Amino acid sequence: MNKKLPIGVSSFEKIRSDNYYYVDKTHFIRKLADQGSYYFLSRPRRFGKSLFLDTIKCAFEGKKELFQGLFLENNWNWNQTFPVIRLFFDEGIIKKPQELLSYIFSYLNQYSLIFNIQLHEELFFRRFKELIEKLYFKFNKQVVLLVDEYDKPILDNIENPDNAKEIREILKGLYQTIKSLDKYLKFVFITGISKFAKVSLFSGLNQLNDISLDKEYSTICGYTQHELILTFGHLISNQELELIKEWYNGYSWLGENVYNPFDVLLYLQKRDFRNYWFETGTPSFLIKILQQKQFYIPQLEKTYSTEQLLSLFDIETILPEALLFQSGYLTIKQVIKQNDMTDFELSYPNKEVRIALNSLIANHFYSQSHLLVKKLKDIIYSSNLQDLPDFLNTLFAQVPFQWYIHTSQYEAFYCTVFYVFLVATGLNVIAEDTSSTGNIDLTVLHQNTAYIFEFKVDKGQ
Repeated sequence: MNKKLPIGVSSFEKIRSDNYYYVDKTHFIRKLADQGSYYFLSRPRRFGKSLFLDTIKCAFEGKKELFQGLFLENNWNWNQTFPVIRLFFDEGIIKKPQELLSYIFSYLNQYSLIFNIQLHEELFFRRFKELIEKLYFKFNKQVVLLVDEYDKPILDNIENPDNAKEIREILKGLYQTIKSLDKYLKFVFITGISKFAKVSLFSGLNQLNDISLDKEYSTICGYTQHELILTFGHLISNQELELIKEWYNGYSWLGENVYNPFDVLLYLQKRDFRNYWFETGTPSFLIKILQQKQFYIPQLEKTYSTEQLLSLFDIETILPEALLFQSGYLTIKQVIKQNDMTDFELSYPNKEVRIALNSLIANHFYSQSHLLVKKLKDIIYSSNLQDLPDFLNTLFAQVPFQWYIHTSQYEAFYCTVFYVFLVATGLNVIAEDTSSTGNIDLTVLHQNTAYIFEFKVDKGQ
């Protein structure tokens, strides 16, 4: 019987009992349990965070039959089981603080029914504490707490700061309750996309170990090269493997590069190279922030940051580099150590993100951008450079006037617009290319030809 591809399946029990492919990540569960009790992990959407949490849940619940043939089968104490509470915040969109309160209460009430426990506290954080304590005393065992997409209610409201702040305070009350429950908790694992500043959301929860950039856990989500070949190698030709790597590999969290699992699975189903992950939802506020900060888009080819800046993300302070990195649109390409300081070189992880992100930005410049992208691609592919001046006049004439405010006097603006459309074609574009005589604004490599573009603005006009 042929195995099925687990596209969109985040239930470990379903994967293991219904003949799906599974990439064994269970050795990480043993490592986590051996090394500590409180963990936080930040990864982009659709990278397997929910599946990993569900795997942890099944392990602590003692479902040994699901782990046959996996690392954990013979490396776990199956005689011990623990009550598990798992809070999901990725189901639907929460737009109002009251909706979040109702959502939390519904979860707590659901678990009170599952475990046959009466809850009486009226305040949500006190009811949460009551649930954990009563589970401990009922089973005479510590509780495992798993929180999935802890930050989604805030991100859903990031364009409405007042709502976002109220929601943050509600979540803050929930998460800070954890610090008073150490006696009753066996293991805590919290996941999300963003790394909101600990002082604003996890204040006092000092024991929470952030493993997002720990080298030993860098491949906890996503597929390594070895895992891809071991699990799916019989489905992939050598020629395909190189293209899959170009399109969907390249994500790094200070360890071995990994593939985007969502992309890999959908490619194996459809056998067509497309922007599968990107198309599942790119936040509109991302483009707005890039515009507000007047971020120089060609800088995405190579930009620099420190670990502290990559973690600096909050409602009042959103740095484009941190947002792009945490969302998965930039990744770590190189670690630069100077004395006792460490900087990261960031860039696009792969071809999918590079083309899709710039296509999205191009469409923000001009709603019919795909027509201009096709025209530009035709010019380069056919080497009809005599058509390029007319194309540039058309391109800049289409950009809405408001984009010129405060920026039209700078060559960087024109370079940005042209760069975005060039990258959207899928051509090999190099921004700020270094030569012996200085930096080249844009270089395009196609077949055996290099096209060099320099932008100069006559400020006297």
